[in-house]
Amino acid sequence: MTGWSLNDIPWHEFQPEKATPGLISLMKAACMVEHNSEDYVRYLCEVFHDDAEFQTVAREWANEELLHGQSLRKWTELADPEFDFDKSFEIFTTGFQVPKDVKESVRGSRCGELISRCVVETGTSAYYTAIKDITEEPVLKALCAKIAADEFRHYKLFYTYLEKYLDKDRIGLPKRIKIALGRLVESGDDELAYAFFASHCTGQRFGYNTVYDRRQYKKAYISNVASVYRRWHIERMAGMIFKAVGLKPNTRLHGITSRLAWHFLRMQGGLSFRAG
Repeated sequence: MTGWSLNDIPWHEFQPEKATPGLISLMKAACMVEHNSEDYVRYLCEVFHDDAEFQTVAREWANEELLHGQSLRKWTELADPEFDFDKSFEIFTTGFQVPKDVKESVRGSRCGELISRCVVETGTSAYYTAIKDITEEPVLKALCAKIAADEFRHYKLFYTYLEKYLDKDRIGLPKRIKIALGRLVESGDDELAYAFFASHCTGQRFGYNTVYDRRQYKKAYISNVASVYRRWHIERMAGMIFKAVGLKPNTRLHGITSRLAWHFLRMQGGLSFRAG
């Protein structure tokens, strides 16, 4: 379990003038995705229906994700008092839903599901680290440091179970790479774009519409996200994903892959390639 609570965050140090519109937008979307952990844990427990140990771990993971959502919600409400989380979250969970009532992983196997979870935790660990590094707002910096550490620990947790299930599933390297790439592609799907949309239906809207246009909100979200990353964040992400699929990090292939990923992210966000 995580070693912190809402009471450990220095909320009294909040500096509103340093809460930029772009970061407020991102944290609004993030708090809703993190709050949605209940549906994810239900799905995981169905996939691992006969693994009581993993189910216990998954429920603990979901509680920590919920804490992340609660803390990010509190920060966004400080940054934008007009933000109506309950209404936005209702819009989000109505428009985007996690698979339910399934007995098998949508990744084809339990091993595939754990690779997917490793990819997700890699992304969130790097994301909150990047926010921590770029923000000058002290409360958000402290909060993201704690969340990033949790997400990195979650990666190691799912990786431990991945090693266990690899002995049973024995899926090869090509299949593992395909699963990881598939999950990376899904990071640009409707979940994050819709969360970004739903978060702008209340409070300060920063000029966005209240009718969902997937292309518009995906572009708006990626533009905001791409601006927070630096090259070393992407290199670290690539190394963690390489490990999850069974490739060695810190190799020439890792270097090439991370450079391509960096250029692709900057291109998607309409940014120059120079910031690093």
